[in-house]
Amino acid sequence: MRREQADAGSQECPCLPRRSLAVCLLIGVAVMAAVDEIVFHQLLHWHHFYDASTLGVGLLSDGLLHTGELLALVAGCFLFADLLRRRALAPAHAWAGFFTGLGVFQLFDGIVDHKLLRVHQIRYDVDITLYDWAWNAAGLVLLFLGITLTVRARRHASATA
Repeated sequence: MRREQADAGSQECPCLPRRSLAVCLLIGVAVMAAVDEIVFHQLLHWHHFYDASTLGVGLLSDGLLHTGELLALVAGCFLFADLLRRRALAPAHAWAGFFTGLGVFQLFDGIVDHKLLRVHQIRYDVDITLYDWAWNAAGLVLLFLGITLTVRARRHASATA
């Protein structure tokens, strides 16, 4: 039985599905930003976050992206730890949020950063059509998985309430 010690004594603590979903969505966005930054910016050297200027500006933009992603990940981990401490984590909602966050970042990067703002492309000096399709398709799959898991988690929570 899950219990949490309160000032007035022990009481059962219900799961917090919305908070679990939101916290893990933040973690999912941060994890995908880290994967993008580490793999495509640092290891493969395919692009920088902002490629329309000098190499120095590109490296600075990567550092700022890394800082933002790291802050989001640390904040998400603290919020996740708080859910665990309270014994309020709703695991199905957490996984749904995580995969939704992965997909949201991937699609935002692929559509907004690559196509609308044109801050960078996936690669240069190659036909990027296949890369764009693969990038955005991966984001759609992750987002669809997250949404599907969210619907299932909500249905399960409603059925057991």
